[in-house]
Amino acid sequence: MDNDVVKNVVSGVLVVDKPVGLTSHDVVQIIRRGTGIRRAGHTGTLDPRASGVLVVLVGPAVRLSEFVSASDKRYQATIRLGSRSDTYDSEGIITDSEMPVDVTEEQFNEMIMGYVGEIEQVPPPYSAVKVQGKKAYERARQGEEVELEPRMINVYNLEVLEWAPPEVVIDVYCSSGTYVRSLANDIGEELEVGAHLVGLRRTKSGRFTLRDAISLRRLREAFEAGSWAQYLIPASEALGDWPMIELDADEVEKVRHGHRLPAEPDAVGWARAVSMQGDLVALIEVVPEDQEWQPRKVFFSS
Repeated sequence: MDNDVVKNVVSGVLVVDKPVGLTSHDVVQIIRRGTGIRRAGHTGTLDPRASGVLVVLVGPAVRLSEFVSASDKRYQATIRLGSRSDTYDSEGIITDSEMPVDVTEEQFNEMIMGYVGEIEQVPPPYSAVKVQGKKAYERARQGEEVELEPRMINVYNLEVLEWAPPEVVIDVYCSSGTYVRSLANDIGEELEVGAHLVGLRRTKSGRFTLRDAISLRRLREAFEAGSWAQYLIPASEALGDWPMIELDADEVEKVRHGHRLPAEPDAVGWARAVSMQGDLVALIEVVPEDQEWQPRKVFFSS
């Protein structure tokens, strides 16, 4: 296929296993250069010291970003007990180093259960949360006291994977917007010995897991070989946990022009409207009083 044609029609998802040391933006830039497609964006930042699943939307699929970014995440987090950090991770200044950790695995397990459910969490002072138009970490680096408002998050599951004090590895399954660094710090404060995050690997983002991810090395090789498109996941799968409504040719035309379609009596919320060829046509939402699907974001244009 002609390269210019590819640039115009390609729309989908590249799931990358981000290595430690690169920013999420670095990965997006590598994908832009490798594909020749300027429209690309990730759906949830991973810190440079973190690795794992980074979902990158390519082409018109970038318009799914607000929906994919809101998806739940899963992490494997390594927490060091007995020492605090001003950034809540190993990047910062370590204080109270090597405090004795007098807690059993059973006590730790019982304690972290208090963090499961809908909870309030204060983001770290060194975060990208904006305070009066300026990022919190910029203020913190200038020596300002940063007071951030707590926000509601959901932690669905916490489980100890490895107990080797002073380090403990836990599985964290949580809503988008959760700061695992803050979770580590809060756990340390409750134990009264301090704690900070020393390792973070994202194992799942939305419906995508490490099984779906390609290493950056292999992706770069595929760019050089011109075979990268084999790793592109259809845009319709980016929201694979949403209900799917398959449209015939006439319905595709109607939705393309913003016309509503009848909805099933029990239909609620949002769904993906997909053509019989498997292309994402639109994101649609039920209008309850009329029991009809209203197109909210239309993608199909050919």
